[in-house]
Amino acid sequence: MERILRRWRWPMIMAALAWPAVAVRLGVFEAAVPVETALFGLAIVSAAFLLTWSAEAAERDIPRTLALAGLALVAVLPEYAVDVLFAWKAGKDPSYAAFATANMTGGNRLLVGLGWSMVVGIFWLRTRSNVLALAESHRTEVGILAIATVYSFVIPLRGGITLLDAAFLIGLFGAYVVLASRGEVEEESDLVGPAETIANLPKLKRRLAVLAMFLYSALAIVIAAEPFAEGLIATGAKFGIDEFQLVQWLAPLASEFPEFLVAGLLAWRLRADAALGALVSSKVNQWTLLIGCLPLAYAISSGSFNPLPTDTRQTEEVLLTAAQSLLAVILLINLRMSLIEGLALLVLFLLQFLTPRSAVPINVFSAMYLVLAAIFLVRQLIGMRPFFGPPLRARPVASPPADRPEQHR
Repeated sequence: MERILRRWRWPMIMAALAWPAVAVRLGVFEAAVPVETALFGLAIVSAAFLLTWSAEAAERDIPRTLALAGLALVAVLPEYAVDVLFAWKAGKDPSYAAFATANMTGGNRLLVGLGWSMVVGIFWLRTRSNVLALAESHRTEVGILAIATVYSFVIPLRGGITLLDAAFLIGLFGAYVVLASRGEVEEESDLVGPAETIANLPKLKRRLAVLAMFLYSALAIVIAAEPFAEGLIATGAKFGIDEFQLVQWLAPLASEFPEFLVAGLLAWRLRADAALGALVSSKVNQWTLLIGCLPLAYAISSGSFNPLPTDTRQTEEVLLTAAQSLLAVILLINLRMSLIEGLALLVLFLLQFLTPRSAVPINVFSAMYLVLAAIFLVRQLIGMRPFFGPPLRARPVASPPADRPEQHR
């Protein structure tokens, strides 16, 4: 019994962390708005951990490329719930449209600016290799992301996100899933912690456990998403924080934290290819399916075919996010990213994140991304190697020791 509790303690802890939010929704107790918001956010984060472990364990039953795509999708499911909720509310109250765009653009920029550069940095710390190379199988993600990125520059020209955009982007995501499913199932995959515990169960028990964790997490997210989003806005108003900034950065950071943690652990265990591949897949998810879901939710809620409206500020945010995405795609055009390239993504992100909007127009940062993208594209096409990196030969990386201590996520 003690051994079972030790092996399953983290899933049980994460499952239990959702209950305070449930108690608040059921009226068992009340607290100040910031406290309740934190509890709802905790439920979303704990649900994301459960979703991540179950998705990784599913590698034993579906192709690994598809499993990574599924991992990327379920890991950002909390963000989907919050963002789609904002779009739904915008159908009744147009003021929420700004929050839907803010959450979507903030999540995308955090993923590339912090997530990708984090994986490259950890890889360098562990191996002292300046170049992180992706497997050939990741050409699918990079190719789909390139198509979505080029298309995204059309969105700011329309003054809103339309159902036509939804049809194209959701269809593109469908094509990605089909291509990702064309792979071999790996009977033995390198997992640790709760994911390994689940994956090593007999087939029927494993599938039932994965299904149960998914349903439990989905229910927790449904319960917590709406009050969490509303609480963020109320908290921002109470403390005089700009609501747009709060929704743009704090909500995505909370919902994507589990994904960042998992990617960091994978990179630390010398699985940087899988770590970066999962984050690239997450970018594909958010830049296709997430954007496509917003006008759908808005149209159903409003009972019209009108696009999800974007004012001048949101249009500039979408353009900046598209420009960052373009630079990121160009850096990975040869399935490699150097340390300096990762630092470039990080520095550019921090510059636009820390600089007050009143001090420097946001379009200045969009121009910086586009100029660098053009420079890097020329260099990539000429040399087909990382811009600042050494020739394509990256130093081999040793496999992690077989007798590594037990880890958890």
